[in-house]
Amino acid sequence: MNSQVHTLKVLMLDASSAFYRMRRYRVGDFFGPVDLGIHLAHKHNGLTIGGGLLAGSVLPGSNRLVFCGISPCWHGFYVSTMGGAALVFDNLGINLLTIINKAAQPSLLYLNRTHGEEIEVELVPAAPERLWQQGRGGVYAVMAQALSQFGGRYAHDPRVLAVGPAALYSDMGAVASAPVRKGELTHVDTWAGRGGFGSKLLKEHGIVGIIYGGTHLDQDFTDRTVADQWFQDKYNQRMAAKDLEATTKYRYDPKFNTGGTFGVNYATMEGNILAFNYQTIHWSEAQRRDLHQRFILEHYLKQFNEETIVPKQQRNCGEPCAAVCKKMHGSFKKDYEPYQTMGPLCGIFDQRAAEQLNQHADMLGFDAISVGGVLAWLMECLQAGLVTPGELGVTQTPRWTLEGFDVVADSRHNATLGMALLDQMVHPEGKLRMPFGARKWARRLARERGKAVLDRFVFNAFARQGWMVPNQYWSPGVLAPMAIMGKYYMHYGRDFVPPRRLGQLCAQRMQKELLIDNLGVCRFHRAWAEDLLPEIVEQIFGQKEALLQAMARTASRINSRNASIFWESARNADLVFTFLKNKKAVDGVQDPELDQWIARFEQDRSAAAFDFWYDMHKGIHESLREFPD
Repeated sequence: MNSQVHTLKVLMLDASSAFYRMRRYRVGDFFGPVDLGIHLAHKHNGLTIGGGLLAGSVLPGSNRLVFCGISPCWHGFYVSTMGGAALVFDNLGINLLTIINKAAQPSLLYLNRTHGEEIEVELVPAAPERLWQQGRGGVYAVMAQALSQFGGRYAHDPRVLAVGPAALYSDMGAVASAPVRKGELTHVDTWAGRGGFGSKLLKEHGIVGIIYGGTHLDQDFTDRTVADQWFQDKYNQRMAAKDLEATTKYRYDPKFNTGGTFGVNYATMEGNILAFNYQTIHWSEAQRRDLHQRFILEHYLKQFNEETIVPKQQRNCGEPCAAVCKKMHGSFKKDYEPYQTMGPLCGIFDQRAAEQLNQHADMLGFDAISVGGVLAWLMECLQAGLVTPGELGVTQTPRWTLEGFDVVADSRHNATLGMALLDQMVHPEGKLRMPFGARKWARRLARERGKAVLDRFVFNAFARQGWMVPNQYWSPGVLAPMAIMGKYYMHYGRDFVPPRRLGQLCAQRMQKELLIDNLGVCRFHRAWAEDLLPEIVEQIFGQKEALLQAMARTASRINSRNASIFWESARNADLVFTFLKNKKAVDGVQDPELDQWIARFEQDRSAAAFDFWYDMHKGIHESLREFPD
């Protein structure tokens, strides 16, 4: 154990004046960007960006860049993370950057540090709407401009964080970045998407992009022999072997002859497929399996395997990692949830069409999961005749009729419609301007057209305007009333769990996810990280118990501001009800409590839905008290 007093070094930047100062916080009082970030968020409304205590170490997956603050989309404290980007951030010789106040005009932020010299900080005015029109456009244009303007000042390759038009015109703007190799941007873009921190960075702080890097090297935690011994003691395996085992799904799983979240999820989905804005939950099991067989296994997944898995087109996020989870096809990166919401959920089952739509959303800088859920909802409203194409600024309706569906041509048609809808969201005179979020826009439309409009929009509601499209799993946990949703701070398994117990499991999952997020470690390594990280913190800092207590307090503190709202959309209740029915009818689950819940939903769906939601709420709150009974 090291008896040295360790501190978290935070660069506090006032964007309104470009003044900055360094603050230090003792490790033990705080442990990382989340528990310190919530303190700074409520004290300064600051956006905190940084790595964990183990950034730059030999531990695999330890270089995740963490974003924390009050989310303009969720309207509560939120955490979003970006793969690999803390490896270069660590070369600044700081742990965190906290931005407060707003620049007088949109600006690029330049951060650099050469060896032991003072950190260089500059805010340089930029014209985002003109910038977004250059080169590849949007977020890619911002990255290219920052590299062109400042790249020559760095001794080693820097990294750029960028926002696009979605940050200006919506509340779900993401932050994008891509590793730089020999001065050139790669195609392996990584995202802090959930929570709309791109919107916060631009609209609340006036920053369109951040370029950072340096030569300050921290030599702590680089002894692989010591790390191997930690793993040997815990798992009787060396570090590389255990991590290789833990990340099998994300690299290549021989059980399914595929890999990555896209490959493994779609290979194992079968009758759990979610498509056409969740309408498939009302289909028979045979119909869903037929859709999965013909459109997914025989086409969508087949393309992915042939183009990505077989030729081993896979990369990492910017740090050396055995998972190589970035599954590529040329310039396109394939992850499950974006290629699900802007794939089957929008009636798209062809890789070429999904690539078009996903790349357009990425260029514009949207949170891909949220905007995909919004597109699917708008498409169903068009299909059902609840709105006309002209009212949404487009000229066509989706092709969602399964009979005679052309998997290539109709997917391309739906992708083209999706891109047209996206363009309406980021045009100053567009018909789909949602600066205050899709939930508020949907409620306003429902007042004019009837609640049927709102009832087709699947989302989690928080406070008066907060919203989040759920993770793409047919599981009640993705609709739980947690204080942070849209991430994996909940139980999303497909087993039946009584709702109160489900709330408790969600709370437990949140605490484990908070631990690895606060230490800046990628959740793809969670099979060892959740158990071993406290032990590693004890070995290095002598603070295991303090860390666990801090995480319990942080979870309780986040939950104390839990303003989750009961489901406003009828389809949320439908998703839970159909899940329960399928557990009995399809999976053959024999459980008296399952039978009781099905009977209650059949008798009064609205009342049963509220009881189910509120039982989850009870389980969450009784689990996240700082001093439980």
